[in-house]
Amino acid sequence: MNQPNSVDHPGDAHWLGYCLELARRGMGQTAPNPMVGAVVVNQGEKVGEGFHPGVGLPHAEVFALKEAGDRAQGATLYVNLEPCNHTGRTPPCTEAILRSGVRRVVAGMVDPDPRVSGSGIQRLRSAGLEVRVGVAEAECRRLNEGFIHRVTRHRPLGIWKYAMTLDGKIATSTGHSQWITGPAARAEVHRLRASCDAVVVGGNTVRCDNPQLTSHGQGPHNPRRVVLSRRLDLPMPAQLWSTDVAPTLVFTTALADPHRVESLRQLGVEVVIQDSLTPAQVTDHLYHQGCATVLWECGGTLAAQAIADQVIDKVWAFIAPKLIGGAQAPTPLGDLGITHMAAAIGLHPVSHRQVGEDWLMEAYLGQATPLSPPTMPAEDKPEETVN
Repeated sequence: MNQPNSVDHPGDAHWLGYCLELARRGMGQTAPNPMVGAVVVNQGEKVGEGFHPGVGLPHAEVFALKEAGDRAQGATLYVNLEPCNHTGRTPPCTEAILRSGVRRVVAGMVDPDPRVSGSGIQRLRSAGLEVRVGVAEAECRRLNEGFIHRVTRHRPLGIWKYAMTLDGKIATSTGHSQWITGPAARAEVHRLRASCDAVVVGGNTVRCDNPQLTSHGQGPHNPRRVVLSRRLDLPMPAQLWSTDVAPTLVFTTALADPHRVESLRQLGVEVVIQDSLTPAQVTDHLYHQGCATVLWECGGTLAAQAIADQVIDKVWAFIAPKLIGGAQAPTPLGDLGITHMAAAIGLHPVSHRQVGEDWLMEAYLGQATPLSPPTMPAEDKPEETVN
């Protein structure tokens, strides 16, 4: 959206695109903060750049202005998110901008955080700077959809990922699932993990697949690994207990063996004991730990309860050109209690692309009314887990 005193300059879209490239360097490492990149341009020449590397560290604008130095005088500052105008862990970026001598600011979008939400733009305009807002706004919103979801809905964005054959199976009737998808699709999952703050599985996935749940070098970040297990009857050892690789958090109940709880804690695993174990409670806990995006790589039963709890917002569905067949072969989603097609959960918008030999469909849940939570057994059935 263009404001009354904003002017469209040649090159604005180009430099905002470069801001987004810079912002992605902080992917998976900034939550609960957004990913932000900034560029200072003087007479068409880039004189400073920066990105926000993580919580408690300077914001992108500060890095860019520091690099620009005196060359920021009369320049344009490009940033994909409205500069902050409040004191949090770091001082307000608006004050640094005003001190720098920048005369024009181009921001991709208004910050939805109530602490900012237009006040940064207002502060700059009131000081006489020209401010343009809304360049590449759709791309800016996509990049920070987890942050936006967190500050507007007060919970992390939930992504459910699964892989299935063309006939809708996630494993054979014996439970064998490695590999449904090809190497390119598995690498795409590793990149997705690198962008998320946590990845969630059920106990049966740990027993059957012994996954690592890391980004396998596809990004600088490994998400925290989260396991839901009512009785904590999980194998020892397992790759998830190697907390030097990435942190692991296990949610369980009073049914868990106290000796197993202590053994895991001695390995550095965080164990949370709750009266009951639901995706909604787990999501709320992860929200208060600062997570903005949570990836669910679980089997059909746990996925169904997560959808019923309305903590899934987006689906990544990989479809492999293979057929398995078998009435007992598991499918991606358990019972949601839907008995009429009119009650089916709509997905929109939907996009698709080919990844190697497989196809990836991305879509958002248009869930209008709460569903009856399905009955959940002691442990979930596993989905194909990319190790």
